[in-house]
Amino acid sequence: MKRRRAAAWAASVLVTTLALTGALAGPAAAAPGAASEPAATAQARTGAVAAATDPVTHEENDRVPEGSVWTQRYFPSSDDSGTELHADVLLPEGLAEGEQVPVILSIGPYFGHSGQTGPEGWTHTGPSSRFQDFIEGTDLFAHGYAFVMVDLRGFGGSTGCLDWAGPGEQADVKAAIDWAAGQPWSTGAVGMYGKSYDAVTGLVGNDLDQDALKAVVAQEPVWDMYQYIYSNGVPRPNVTGTANAYNSIATMAPLADDDAQYQANARWEQTHPECLTENSAGYRIADQWDEHWTSRDLAKMAEGTDTPLFVTQGFIENNTKPEEMQEYLDNHAGPERGWLGQWEHVRGGDRTSDGRLSMGREGWYDETLSFYDEYLKGIEPTVDYPAYAVEDSTGAWRAQDTWPVVERSVTLPLGGGSYVDDGGASGRAALAASGEPTPQAPAQSSGEWDMENAPATEHAAPKGLAKGLAKQQEAGEVTSSFFVWSKPVEQAVRVTGTPQVSLTAKGEGNVMLKLYDVAPDGTAAMFDEQVSLLDSGRLTVDLKATDWTLAAGHVLAVEIGSIQTGSWRDTPSGETIAVKGAQIKLALDDPADDAATAGERSPYLDTYLRQYTVDLPAGPATFTVTPGGHL
Repeated sequence: MKRRRAAAWAASVLVTTLALTGALAGPAAAAPGAASEPAATAQARTGAVAAATDPVTHEENDRVPEGSVWTQRYFPSSDDSGTELHADVLLPEGLAEGEQVPVILSIGPYFGHSGQTGPEGWTHTGPSSRFQDFIEGTDLFAHGYAFVMVDLRGFGGSTGCLDWAGPGEQADVKAAIDWAAGQPWSTGAVGMYGKSYDAVTGLVGNDLDQDALKAVVAQEPVWDMYQYIYSNGVPRPNVTGTANAYNSIATMAPLADDDAQYQANARWEQTHPECLTENSAGYRIADQWDEHWTSRDLAKMAEGTDTPLFVTQGFIENNTKPEEMQEYLDNHAGPERGWLGQWEHVRGGDRTSDGRLSMGREGWYDETLSFYDEYLKGIEPTVDYPAYAVEDSTGAWRAQDTWPVVERSVTLPLGGGSYVDDGGASGRAALAASGEPTPQAPAQSSGEWDMENAPATEHAAPKGLAKGLAKQQEAGEVTSSFFVWSKPVEQAVRVTGTPQVSLTAKGEGNVMLKLYDVAPDGTAAMFDEQVSLLDSGRLTVDLKATDWTLAAGHVLAVEIGSIQTGSWRDTPSGETIAVKGAQIKLALDDPADDAATAGERSPYLDTYLRQYTVDLPAGPATFTVTPGGHL
């Protein structure tokens, strides 16, 4: 039950007069039984607008979370750009003058009063409801915390040119942490909370290593901004979509009853059109080592940082993928907590339409509140939570002290072969010539794209294509790819961490690398992939981080070949590529050593397996994953 206090210092809040609230929007929904009230009085009760010294309660504006009072504040960023940042501040209702509370801070592009990624049809202004689930799930205000939402430069009520996780936004994060820590109602202890983009700003906060930042909760972040737009020089489908999405969010109109300062700041891009042009240009820089991207390499910047960190990551999600996650965690030296598993782009407390938890594990809000209590208030946890709770590809959950746990690192020879860099065309043509059903190349999505709402665009090999390519390879034909198979594993073995493939290739073009878990009946689940531009010398490619168990009798298959046109913004060279000396480096773990922890099979795992399982009977074995015996 929420603890409700008398709003002692809110007596001066604007309740009944438009003169104190400013211009209001169209008619707001009246409370039941209020039809006979004067229109102005009813509107003020539901749509009062907060100012720095005029806090507003839920009763005065129904967009304010219950148990809190809302104020708005403006303060400068920490660089010399002149950027002004806007914050919506929610304090526990009834907080006495001089009383202090720790601050949970979220910083991002999604806190605009009009809506998160587009207009949401609000009839009057108020603080964003983006993390209402977190506020209610933790009963945050009753537990004595403030919640502050800060608009990054260029978004919501902040001025300046948007700067996707770059030096400008890093300056915003620094300023917001310092500002939140220095307020008279703040204890000086700040925690950060977010998912997707506002999880990225949490990672930025850790990288800045500020004393006031005591804990970060980051759900489904991007660990290295380059990897979200390019893969080793190959542009992803969102190379233009992400820029367009954030330009659109940055130009959302304010609401009619927003205060004058918010209105002016929200229209910043109208008088500074160069902001949108410059933002779009940054995404078109393909060189990973350009300063534009090295200044956004969050994983590298994490080296030596020690802010307590609580992360979630879906290994098989299609949006913010687990690329450079291991590098970030390896570089981070502070306490860590994590939920890692087989889910899509979801929050810890999200549920499916039939009520199942999307991540499959109970207790997200209790565990995050305990995490903040420990590091912001010094309260020892009453529950012995595992440092990492991990769901592998069988749907089973285990507890461990770190991730990954590696019992053996092996480098296995894959040999060589040839493929035509044609986007899969030769494989489809050969199937058609043989009378087999001919799959079409996957089409690129034309949907809206931002880190919160990315459409699915990448696909496994179409049904039948993998089998057809393997048959052509056995017949000595050179087609869109070639496969290498292991011997069946003698006991269950887990592939964890970040697989790495190295090879020498002759020819110009691109390469796609895929890993398959092949069952004895020939069905194969593609569980990891990556693409790269070819290099004239030795090429080494990190795949996505994974946690996949090969059951006894299963085979690991590696596919090396052309990028399927439609899955990436790829232009095939048409050349025949000769590959020599390919190797795969794997981190292996023994599932027999697992310490079970609570958790159900995440619902998305079965969806993923339906989409990414193909027909690929094992071919002649050329390498061994486990030489025999125990790991």
